[in-house]
Amino acid sequence: MFRYCPHCGSSQVRVAGSQRFSCDDCTFVFFQNVATATGCIISAKTGVLFEVRGKEPGKDKLGFPGGFVNPGEGAIEGIRRECVEEIGWDPGENVRFMASFPNEYRYKGVLYHTCDLYFTVSAPELTLSDLTLDTKETREVRFIMPHEIALDDIAFDAAKKALRYFTLSMARR
Repeated sequence: MFRYCPHCGSSQVRVAGSQRFSCDDCTFVFFQNVATATGCIISAKTGVLFEVRGKEPGKDKLGFPGGFVNPGEGAIEGIRRECVEEIGWDPGENVRFMASFPNEYRYKGVLYHTCDLYFTVSAPELTLSDLTLDTKETREVRFIMPHEIALDDIAFDAAKKALRYFTLSMARR
């Protein structure tokens, strides 16, 4: 990640494992810890809401509304903000935690390890006309029944796991 120490400029930077960077000259240490991300499985009468991603990584693949949690923000705040930003809809107080999965997010050549927190929202009456898309992030949205999804069409491994988990939990009810 670092070619030169961000503190003193030395080229004596060491990497230990995948997350610890240190400088032999000034003792600077940097930990690249796991980032927190969120995803929201929104279910309506017509299926589960999927976004067609408008940018990399995973451009043109399916995903759920969500993204990185901002500093100073809780996970539920983060997923509500992401829903408003990406699809112009606030799930309000209906957000329920479902599960978490590790994930990898490669962006502009940098690999970020994330802990993805997945939430569910039941919105039976939600329709496409209730949504306003941020077309930089989201090319389109579709309501699709979970059993009709090919997992290879989904952008991230954690989202595939979340869909499987959601589908199994719905089958148990």
